[in-house]
Amino acid sequence: MIRFGLVSAALSLLYPTVAFAQPTLRYETPTEWTESPSRSPMRVTQFILPRVPGDPEDAELVVFYFGGAGGSVDANLQRWIGQMEQPDGRSSFEAAATIGFDADGLAVTLLEVPGTYVAAVRPGSTERFNKPDYRLMAAVVESPAGPYFFKLVGPDRTVERWDEVFTSFLRNVRVE
Repeated sequence: MIRFGLVSAALSLLYPTVAFAQPTLRYETPTEWTESPSRSPMRVTQFILPRVPGDPEDAELVVFYFGGAGGSVDANLQRWIGQMEQPDGRSSFEAAATIGFDADGLAVTLLEVPGTYVAAVRPGSTERFNKPDYRLMAAVVESPAGPYFFKLVGPDRTVERWDEVFTSFLRNVRVE
């Protein structure tokens, strides 16, 4: 289990007389996943999900928390869907599937989109990935402390292999 309060700690430095609640994200990491150090202060944590034989690389799951900000559920779903293109030219909105469920009293919206991954290489960059046969699964977990964002991207067969494990992981996430 992990405790995160980086955003609250940073805000406390800026506003020392104001007390900020530090949300605690709790989860059980599947044993096959490797948690790796975050490369960005916007990332709460990240995981490497091992590739299936024949896939060119592992999948990556990143968890984001922006201190209660980060946009609406719908805005994030639309942005994530826009990071995928369909090889047959149809809209990725037609290929996307969403489900909603409850996790320990938290509303979870889960998105899944196959296709070619074409997101910006870095935020604000004009350079884009071009990774065909990929799959994006992403979720917004709405907590009293604000939304947490989970984004899983990787080769299609690898992400498909982790689909049920990822969904189970989300069903057990809680914020205290």
